[in-house]
Amino acid sequence: MRQTIRTERAQPARLRPELAQARADGLANIGEAARASGVSAKMIRHYESIGLMPSVGRTFAGYRLYADKDIHRLSFIRRARNLGFSTPDIAALLGLWDNRRRSSAQVKKLAQDHVAELRERIAEMQAMQRTLEALASRCHGDDRPDCPILDDLALDDLALDEPAADEAN
Repeated sequence: MRQTIRTERAQPARLRPELAQARADGLANIGEAARASGVSAKMIRHYESIGLMPSVGRTFAGYRLYADKDIHRLSFIRRARNLGFSTPDIAALLGLWDNRRRSSAQVKKLAQDHVAELRERIAEMQAMQRTLEALASRCHGDDRPDCPILDDLALDDLALDEPAADEAN
């Protein structure tokens, strides 16, 4: 029995009909949504997996399709992340954003709580900065092996703002 092998000519690249129709309907694939929102495709998938983004429609081939409202939601998430909100806080903000009967007092409380957390983190970072500046000022930074910075890092339970009392060499 002789086998017949069919060969097909290469067709010019064209959109799959379902993706073409989706684009005609104003939908975007994940790459286009990433560019439009400023959120990477990897993070878009992550946000979907943790529930910040709802599951979106897909083409017959399984490609995700994003409407303008989805891209707007991704931009909202990006902006909230840029302001340092945690994932649970972003979820709460999205819930409030989606609820047109929300109280603005709830949103304000979330923002004020975040401001307080930022102040605390800034104070901690300033304490780290002061400690490192004090340690660096005690280090000769030359060819000698003795280093007050390393000595201080080797100590247990050292509180910030209190560099070790060793004399610098």
